Amino acid sequence: MSDAVYYEKPVLLHRDTHRHRKVAPSSSFAFARKANSLYLAGVEFGEAGKEYAIVFTRAAGRKVVPVAMLGLRPRENLYVGDDARWTASYIPAFVRRYPFVLSELAGGQFGVCIDEAYPGLGTTEGEALFDATGGNTPFLQNALDFLNRYQQEYQRTDAFCQRLVEMDLLMEMNAKADLIDGRSFTVNGLMVVDEKKLLSLPDARALSLFRSGELHWISMHLASLSNMQRLVDRLAARKAQMAPPPRPA
Repeated sequence: MSDAVYYEKPVLLHRDTHRHRKVAPSSSFAFARKANSLYLAGVEFGEAGKEYAIVFTRAAGRKVVPVAMLGLRPRENLYVGDDARWTASYIPAFVRRYPFVLSELAGGQFGVCIDEAYPGLGTTEGEALFDATGGNTPFLQNALDFLNRYQQEYQRTDAFCQRLVEMDLLMEMNAKADLIDGRSFTVNGLMVVDEKKLLSLPDARALSLFRSGELHWISMHLASLSNMQRLVDRLAARKAQMAPPPRPA
């Protein structure tokens, strides 16, 4: 999944260009309506695993990444309702950082971007990005701190996924959902941790996973797979809402 999946018009944040811009809060998650999965950092597995199925997939460049499954069909997020609100208690950091995002620049540096298509970006209402002298406001600084913490967790999670690959702990899995009306949906390209291979690890490797806290991440991932049924239930409920009312006899 591309980091820019939600961003219609991302541009580098600039002190002059955005000197007088403000960001108003919004409860709308319409920007994420068409994402059927999104990236998760390992540190999120504990909370996210209570509501989402956490699986692994290959992103651009064939890199393995963990994602929360949000839908069973392309371009459908079953956790964004008709009113554009998020219908789960935990909202992943991938979404919460919007409308800001870090973008990799030449030389391995990172720049802060903002989505100029964000409806809450204006000049009259909301939190200012810069103060009268051009310095960061507390609002912007908090956003930057969040992005930096997110990037650190991204790197930590990337190293975790590389270890899973090196230890050959991942296996392919296809998710199939059968609705009571006879329709079925299959999602391909998913991977999960192979429990048999996990239990067969040499003691030293198993201990290294335990000491790093990554064994807990694996446990949360495996426990979360039962949430696949939630996707089936949500899809069935959505299809029921869309069905026309019965005709009178």
